[in-house]
Amino acid sequence: MNHSGGTITIVHTSFVSVQDLTALFKEIGPEIQLRHIVDDSLLPEVLANGGVTKAVASRICAYYRAAQESGADLVFNQCSSVGEAADLAAQLIETPVVKVDQAMARTACETGSRIAVAATLETTLGPTCRLIEKTAQQLGKEIQVERLLIEGAFEQLTSGNRARHNEMVLEAIRGVLSRVDVVVCAQGSMVAILPELGETLVPVLTSPRSGVAHAVAELRKIVVKKYN
Repeated sequence: MNHSGGTITIVHTSFVSVQDLTALFKEIGPEIQLRHIVDDSLLPEVLANGGVTKAVASRICAYYRAAQESGADLVFNQCSSVGEAADLAAQLIETPVVKVDQAMARTACETGSRIAVAATLETTLGPTCRLIEKTAQQLGKEIQVERLLIEGAFEQLTSGNRARHNEMVLEAIRGVLSRVDVVVCAQGSMVAILPELGETLVPVLTSPRSGVAHAVAELRKIVVKKYN
């Protein structure tokens, strides 16, 4: 079995992201072997409880251990809502962990000090804001975070009205552009609105592409050390 490109195991909280992330990894790191662990009971539990429960954190830790045991060179955390559980799990294994929104948080902090974080779910908004604050601290930067919760948009999406969801998100993002330096889209699914958003006064960041590029770069460093 040739591991020369290295192996990444992605831990997902829903099936929605499997196809998109697989396509991105194929494009950015075609030599990488991908594995997926999907537990679509995680996100509903987080949403129902307004955050990560002990049971969710416990399962995430188990999946990270399983990823390590099955030979992953790197574990990729797909869901921002469980980012803090991923931090916990990362301490239990030797395998490096990359979170989908890490690179985006760093870029946001490097772009400017007034950062708006847009989300349709409170459970994603909190962890993303805390990640950005923590990243700013590590970079020694003073920032102001504006929380932009787009209420009702998620319900539109789940009831099948994607167009209305996109409209609500676009309206909210356009509404803050004039008073911030950068907008962070807290959910990977928001990538879908970028074509409609068009040119903006300030950068609007989404996580999947930058997250995958970051993971691929990290894995390539690991592979060089490990297999050469």
